[in-house]
Amino acid sequence: MRKISYGVAMSLDGYIAGPNGEDDWIVKDPEIDFGAMFAKYDTLVMGRKTFQRMVRGGYASMPSMKIVVFSKTLRAADYPGVTIVAEKMEEVVRDLRDAPGKDIWLFGGGSLFHTFLEKGFVDTVEVGLIPVLLGGGIPLLPAPAKCESLKLLQHRVYKKSGIMMLTYALK
Repeated sequence: MRKISYGVAMSLDGYIAGPNGEDDWIVKDPEIDFGAMFAKYDTLVMGRKTFQRMVRGGYASMPSMKIVVFSKTLRAADYPGVTIVAEKMEEVVRDLRDAPGKDIWLFGGGSLFHTFLEKGFVDTVEVGLIPVLLGGGIPLLPAPAKCESLKLLQHRVYKKSGIMMLTYALK
C-alpha cells in the first residue's frame, strides 16, 4: 500500500501561507534537492484553493505526476488531465493507496490536511521549517483538531538558509 505524506513549508510560528495565501516568504535554498523530493512521488493530492494557486502560477499539470483535486465546486471538464473528486473521498483515497506506484504527496493547504488527518489517511508529515515569523496566516493545522503524537524519522538543517527539514511518522 502506498503511503500518504503531507509535505509543506511552514513559518516558525506555524503558518503555511500568509493571510491572503501568499508564499513569497518561503526562502529558496540551492542545497535542497527538489528533484529528489519530487522523485519520491507520482501523485499529488490537494484541495481546490491550492490547485487554483497552482493554475494561476502556470502549474495546472506536472510531468509524470497524477494530480488529484478534492473540490465540490470545480468541474472536471474544465481541467483535462486532472482528476477532480467531489464525493466518495474514502473510496478514492483507498483506490489511490491500493494502486501501484510511488507514494502520494498531500500537497498544500491545511484544510485538506485536517480532513485527511481526521480520517487516518496521513502516514508522514514532512515540514520545511522556514526561519520567519509571519504573525498570522493560514495555520498548518486549522482548529479544532485532535492531538496527534508524532515520531521523528529524519531531520536536516540547511545552515546557509536556516531551513530545517523535519519528517515525522504518525504514531
